[in-house]
Parts: sequence; C-alpha cells; structure tokens
Amino acid sequence: MYTIIDIETTGGNHQRDKITEIAVYVHDGSRVIDEFTTLINPERSIPYYITQMTGITDDMVAKAPRFFEVARKIVELTEGRVFVAHNAPFDYRFIQSEFKQLGYEFERETICTVRLSRKLIPGKSSYSLGNLCNDLGIRITDRHRAAGDALATVKLLELLLSVNKSSDSDALSTIPDKKGLHPNLNLSLISKIPEDTGVYYLYDDRGVLIYVGKSINIRHRIQQHLGTAKTIRAGEMRARIADISYEITGSELIALLVETEEIKKSKPIFNRAGRRTGNQLGMYYYENEGGYLSLKIKRMTSADDVPLTTFSNADESRVFLDRLMEKYDLCQTLCNLYTSGGSCFHYEIKKCLGACVGEESADVYNIRVQKAIDSIRLSTKSFLLFDKGRNSTEKSVVKVVNGELIGYAFFDPNSIDGNISLLDDILIACPDNRDAQQIIRSFLAKASPRSVIYLNAESPED
Repeated sequence: MYTIIDIETTGGNHQRDKITEIAVYVHDGSRVIDEFTTLINPERSIPYYITQMTGITDDMVAKAPRFFEVARKIVELTEGRVFVAHNAPFDYRFIQSEFKQLGYEFERETICTVRLSRKLIPGKSSYSLGNLCNDLGIRITDRHRAAGDALATVKLLELLLSVNKSSDSDALSTIPDKKGLHPNLNLSLISKIPEDTGVYYLYDDRGVLIYVGKSINIRHRIQQHLGTAKTIRAGEMRARIADISYEITGSELIALLVETEEIKKSKPIFNRAGRRTGNQLGMYYYENEGGYLSLKIKRMTSADDVPLTTFSNADESRVFLDRLMEKYDLCQTLCNLYTSGGSCFHYEIKKCLGACVGEESADVYNIRVQKAIDSIRLSTKSFLLFDKGRNSTEKSVVKVVNGELIGYAFFDPNSIDGNISLLDDILIACPDNRDAQQIIRSFLAKASPRSVIYLNAESPED
C-alpha cells in the first residue's frame, strides 16, 4: 500500500518555510482507493514569486485549515503505508518539520519516484516531473498544484510498478538494505504477514520482547522497522530483532487497547514513548474561591495524575477547549484562557454571560460546566462500542460500564441474533487505566451513532 503525496510551500527551506497545500492519494498497488486534498493556512504571507508559480494567494489560504487541524487525517492516511513522492526528500522533510513543531515524530518508509525512474527507465534527459511525464505521455493538469502533481505521480508510480513487475528488478523491495539485520531473523516470513490491522511483537535472540506496536497494516509497519534506520535508537532495535509475531484485530480500537496493555505489562525496552509520563497535556477542573467550576489545561506530571482528557500538543488542546466553550457558553477567564483580570473578551462581545464578573451566579454557570465535563469523561456512561472484526463475517465490541473498561470481544453478528447480553459470555478482560480511557474517549468522539449502544436507556448527553 502506498500514499502518493505532493505539497506546495512558501519556499524551499523546510526549517523556515511552511506548507500551503497538500494532496494525498492512497494506492493499493492497482488503483487509488482514498484521497485527501486541501489548502493549508501557512500563517504567513506567500511570496509573490511562489504565487506566480502555483497560483496560490494569501486570500485563498486565509480561511483554510492550519496544519495541526489536518495532521490527524494525514497520520491516518499514511499509517502503515509507503510514502511516495517525486523528489520525496523535499516533501517528506517538510511534513516531518510540520509534525515536529506539533511534538510528533512522523516516520514513514519512503519511495522517491525520481530515483526509482532513474533505476527502472534510465537514459532520460531529464527526470523532473514535467519533463518525465511529457516524455512518457503522462498528462499533467494543474501543474504546480498539489492535486495535479500528485495525480501525475500516481500515473508515474503505476507505470514504474508495471515496469518493475515485468523485470526481475527488486527496485521496489521494502527492505533494500539487509545489512545489519540479525542473522536469526527469517526474512521469508515477512511476505506471509497479512496487510491487516493488528498488534505486532518484536523479540531478541533470547526470546525477550523488545517492542510492541500496532498498525492498520502490520506487514508494512514491520518492513519499516527492518528498513533503513533513521535514528540511532531505531538502528539499535533493528539489529536486535530476531523473531516476530503478530495478532490480527481488524479493529484499530482493540489494537490500541491490546498494545497499551502489553506495554504496561511487559515494559519492552524500545517502547520508550509508551512508558513516558509527563509528556502530555491534560484537561482538569476545580472549584475556585468564588465557587465557580473552572477548567485548566496543564502538563501531566505522573501516572496517577488522571485528567478529564489528554492532548499531544498545545494547539490541539486550544482547539478542543475553544469548541467546548462555544458549545456550552463557557467563560474564557474560568477556562484559564484570559488572565488579564476583570471581564473576559467574550463578555465584551456578549458571548460570555458574565460569570467572570459575578453577573451570572455560580449555581447557574456550574450546570453548564458540569454538562461539558460529563460530555468528555466516561464516568457516567455505560455503552457498547462496535467496530470491524478480524474478517468480513465478524465484528468486534468494547464494553464500558459506568466509565470503566470491562473488556472486548470478537463475534459473529448472526450468533447473537440481536441479544447483546450474550456478549458478556465471550468478553476478554482488559485493564482499565488512564491510557485506555483516553483511547476509548477518542474513538467514542468520532464513532457513528449506529456503532454505539448506550445501556440502561442512557444517551450521549446523559
């Protein structure tokens, strides 16, 4: 599986310039199966010469999403897939830089169609996208726009795949450099690992578990680990991998819960990020001296520090809190977003009802805050959250009772015939902890109404 990507930027320096447009096409080796294209607000002016080349103006991006608002979508589309671009180092470095500013390490296996073209179709006078496509009869529409250039790269990749298939070349091998791999590792087993969602386990030559991961495409993710290491730590782990096992879940939700449980139980040496505390922001509430319930975003300091919800960076937390204030008419001052004293800015423009200056009583204001709190924590909710199963005839379910994770199960919908109480007999127990709660909150927030059954006549607002 591949994700073919093209970006437009404000310039050529990934440390200084910003992305103005991105196009992502997901390709299964035969055809495009998903796509995403958007302008991006770079939060700075676009130089005149860039506008002349791309046609993208400041006005066009003024109301476009900022990168952090589309970051999750980009992660989801590229997870477990090979990152493909024409002159891939350029696009890859820019995207890595944008993610780094959000506190996220974006790591993907890459294929550069410039380098691949030189290898598979040598002798061309130019390997620029425009000249190469013109020479090969590939039509480009909207040149120097992300979607136009990305679609041309899709056609180029399809041609290169056909050339590679008809020859004995190993140009598209996902593990081109086998030097440094552990001698006990049987590489012939890699091709037998399915391209499905699940959890994978990496062991050293003593059988000790050294890393646990989850992916929506576990074969490609394992191939990434065994490919060229981009950091010293990744290289150290690559050299120690002597055996691999995996568990198909079909459901990304269950894969995350199993991964989290295994990391906490086994503490694999290379799951450093999964064992860290104090590296996230949490949302908390407290009652101030005036009796008003207040919300606050702060850095988490220990594993016992249980917030209402968590965030990976400040931008994500601010967007979430802004939406919560908008939905429940909350005060900026009491959400710790306005600290200059006196009335908040929203009060001045008539969006705050005056809790910050005592015009709205604590009893009345706190009712809305409590509704906001209940909307994001699980402690008052009991529900079944359904997802995909391990094959086309199966489904999965996660059960939560009064905010506590009980377990998960895989089942044939025909076997229960609508009697959901039968699911209790097949539930696999799963530890309830802060990380599991956050995973469930995240999936519950984006779940379709048909995939959730609230128990005891509850509803999402109860």
